[in-house]
Amino acid sequence: MTPLLSRQLIYPLQETLLNRPTFPYLQSLEKTQWLSRAELETLQLQKLQTLLISAKQHSPWHAERIVSSGMNLNEISFDELRKLPTMNKVDAQQQGQAMVWKEVPGGSFRYTTGGSSGAPLIFSYGRSRQASDAAGRIRARRWWQVNVGDREVYLWGAPVELNKTDKIKTIRDRLLNQLVLNAFTMSPSTMALYLKMIQSFNPKCIYGYASSVALLAEYAKQNNYSLHLPELKVVCTTGEPLYPEQRQLITEVFKVPVANEYGSRDIGFTAHENSHQQMLLMSESILLEVLDVNGQPVKVGEIGEAVMTGLCSEAQAFIRYRTGDKIRVSAESDKEGRGLHVLEEVLGRDTDFLIHQDGSIIHALAAIYVLREMQGIEQFKITQQSINDFEILVVCNECWKSDGLAVITDKFRSRFGSACNIHIQLVYEILPEASGKIRQVVSKVTLPI
Repeated sequence: MTPLLSRQLIYPLQETLLNRPTFPYLQSLEKTQWLSRAELETLQLQKLQTLLISAKQHSPWHAERIVSSGMNLNEISFDELRKLPTMNKVDAQQQGQAMVWKEVPGGSFRYTTGGSSGAPLIFSYGRSRQASDAAGRIRARRWWQVNVGDREVYLWGAPVELNKTDKIKTIRDRLLNQLVLNAFTMSPSTMALYLKMIQSFNPKCIYGYASSVALLAEYAKQNNYSLHLPELKVVCTTGEPLYPEQRQLITEVFKVPVANEYGSRDIGFTAHENSHQQMLLMSESILLEVLDVNGQPVKVGEIGEAVMTGLCSEAQAFIRYRTGDKIRVSAESDKEGRGLHVLEEVLGRDTDFLIHQDGSIIHALAAIYVLREMQGIEQFKITQQSINDFEILVVCNECWKSDGLAVITDKFRSRFGSACNIHIQLVYEILPEASGKIRQVVSKVTLPI
């Protein structure tokens, strides 16, 4: 499919059929990014007011909190917002149905997330949130001269994508000029095939989990695989912190810059690096507060917890949502003149690879998905002690079912081999490591490359 036809016909037709306002919102974002910082924050407050009024009308849980806080919805300011207590993942887990706007225009859809702290969440999202994510990502790609319809490789592995690799899904991907490669299984033979497919596809962008792209780059380097990708403009990484050595390796192998993005399933597409390696917040869609341990705003340049309000999350409003991630906001402005807020540093999420008994390298999310889909799990930690030995810690609540242990064991053996020994412990809490962070997945097995 030619990029122009995909860009002007196929993708817009898909979004129209799905009733997603992606392209109208994209058109708006292309203009609002050039507003001044003060003008953008005025826009944020306007969207915040709309969200709060909607939540009060349609969400019983939020309505009670808004009334109790004494907020004046007619005079919304950032100070006024801080009258409302923060919410966290446990609130969203336990009060989800009381938070959902069941008749939201366009309908609501079920989604699941593991989250950086290892606490799974099932929540609802709507069409405007979908459009916000898609339009924000398209705009960020354009910062790198990559547009809708340009050839793009996805090194990806979320079941919502890979469970639909039937004939219709394959046709859709090709019509949109997307090549999806499974990041969940990356054996040496698979990675050799992936490199050949990427070479043949000649994409403008490669997009995938930071560690998966780095693993593929390491394999190419160790095996002296020389890539010639004249159309490639950027490698975009996601899902995990991108470490300096990974950035250097990926740039060396693919011979283009690396742009990292930051986001989560529950809040959505949040920030993306520009060509100066500045991480720009999607300020029109996300209102970010950075708070200290006492819930007070930190000074610019100081590290605090990222507390976010999804301005397009009306289907299930995430208002003053404690993400658990640590962030430092920069005093800099965007070097290309946009008014978008700049993040100096995003700390947090870290995952390891897991090793199948046949030697295949499997992305940690393959294990995470097993636990995050289950009811009654508030938090978990997975440790691969040896090739066939998994230890799983689970903090459960009253929704936990008695057959949960057997279900987890069966699913793990299905994904990692029938010889696996699965040791599951139900615990009251999972203690953080010395860094203060709870690592969701840890592997003590050496990668076979």
